[in-house]
Amino acid sequence: MTATKLSKEYVKQLKTQGEDAIKDALHPSQDSRVLTYVLHNLGRLPSNFNGTCFLPLIKHKHKNIRLLAVKNIGKLADVEFLDEMLAVVKNDDSTDVKREAVSSVGRMRNEKTIPALINILNNNDPKIVLQAIRALMIFRDSKEARHSVLQLKTHPNEIIQAVIEKEFSKTESLDRNKPKHPESPDYLINTVVHGNVLEILKSVPDESIHLTFTSPPYYNSRDYSTYQSYDEYLELLREVFQAVHRITKDGRFFVLNTSPIIIPRVSRQHSSKRYPIPFDIHPYLLDMGWEFIDDIIWLKPETSVKNRNAGFLQHRKPLAYKPNSTTEYIMVYRKQTHKLLDWNISQYDSQIVNSSKVLGKYETSNVWRIAPTTDKTHSAVFPAELCNRIIEFYSYELDLVFDPFAGAGTFGKSANNLSRYYFLTEIAKLYFDRIKEVLTQSKSFSPNVNQSFLTDAEFKKNAKRFEHGG
Repeated sequence: MTATKLSKEYVKQLKTQGEDAIKDALHPSQDSRVLTYVLHNLGRLPSNFNGTCFLPLIKHKHKNIRLLAVKNIGKLADVEFLDEMLAVVKNDDSTDVKREAVSSVGRMRNEKTIPALINILNNNDPKIVLQAIRALMIFRDSKEARHSVLQLKTHPNEIIQAVIEKEFSKTESLDRNKPKHPESPDYLINTVVHGNVLEILKSVPDESIHLTFTSPPYYNSRDYSTYQSYDEYLELLREVFQAVHRITKDGRFFVLNTSPIIIPRVSRQHSSKRYPIPFDIHPYLLDMGWEFIDDIIWLKPETSVKNRNAGFLQHRKPLAYKPNSTTEYIMVYRKQTHKLLDWNISQYDSQIVNSSKVLGKYETSNVWRIAPTTDKTHSAVFPAELCNRIIEFYSYELDLVFDPFAGAGTFGKSANNLSRYYFLTEIAKLYFDRIKEVLTQSKSFSPNVNQSFLTDAEFKKNAKRFEHGG
């Protein structure tokens, strides 16, 4: 057989001719391309297929051939191949091949494999251990298997810890008083509150918000942002985002726009100071229960940013190079949960799912080229295009979206334009008034829902009435 004559029809004929024909086609002396093609396209094997033709290939010099041979052995689910698969786990130099061998052991679904799988839990490669855990979960009624897996709950690998925690977590009890996943408390809907966000969020119930998108004040680099120290600034953000975590629905998203900032030098005798805000906030978010999902780069035109190149352009002396900062980070996080995204999506009826689909062209990379915008009141506002993308990609129609540092209210306006409800908080009276101006000029997609512009005290009264069913 030559590689030029390979086809799926040829492989189909081999299976029709019987095991001897397949054995000849898979002889170890065959061209590696032939072996790879036949192994890859064998598909379902006959019930009486003994599979011994695969055994010489599990020691083949080419990794992919070994992998495919082991995978085909796994299709047979025959415990007679246990020793050969364990030898692969012990001796092969490829993690992928060893993982496939453990998977093949798991597919045997035979209690005779339990001791071997338990022994594999001691492997140094977390990927191999994870595959053994998955295989042992077939026998979760076995005290021996269950006990051995539970011993790994303090394993140093965080993914192993998470898998075991999920496998053995208690089933969530149904809380009949808890709103359905698509729903949020009425008093939050299309509401803007003037006041300290930390105080305001004390009156917001757990799991009320579907999506949060915000850009916090830049540390002491804008006229609206003054803090005694960088530590004080980070602590404020930590407290706010911890509260956001509490009010976010299970498995939903928090999207954070930040960038490193520069505090200008106080004189020629001093250096400027650059603060890596997104990188300093990130560990806090992981610790409080946000799962990192994506980093998106917001790329602005170079003409729109401050020129830091003037000096270097003239003298070209090494050490003094300073690039123009044309990017900001859009960091995407999800509230940790055992539920997959499919569960979140399944909570909505088909009409909402269909009407919320992102149609037409969309940005396929993590570099978003969006020009900044200006506002007559606020010196750092979200471009509408940025808000639109976040809302469309990370929420459904009629969801409640939140911005704790609402600024000029662009996020609320975009939410309304895209048939989402908004909840905004803003501490500065000047910007609160600007939000009111922007949103009252925006025609509501839901005429039956009133807009509310409240003080902190008024909002708390509404929250108490809600608690008492008023």
